[in-house]
Amino acid sequence: MLLRCIRLNLDCADVCDTTGRLLSRQSETDWTVVRAQVEACAAACRSCAEECDRHATGMDMQHCRVCAEACRRCEEACTQLLAALPA
Repeated sequence: MLLRCIRLNLDCADVCDTTGRLLSRQSETDWTVVRAQVEACAAACRSCAEECDRHATGMDMQHCRVCAEACRRCEEACTQLLAALPA
């Protein structure tokens, strides 16, 4: 029943981890790569939040509500970062 949700949770965690590592490198930055990764992170967070919302609302699963909220906060952070990145 939660297979898709678990898969999206794991995918989102991996994308967020990779994004964090990419952003923390203190070397010459390829802004095209960074932008693409942050966009991917926002998309993964959005997808994960939407799926978790279904379970939080429909099945009253509190851990899914917490996950959805965290994913929405991360998506918003990605959106703000994208607005601040050089073109």
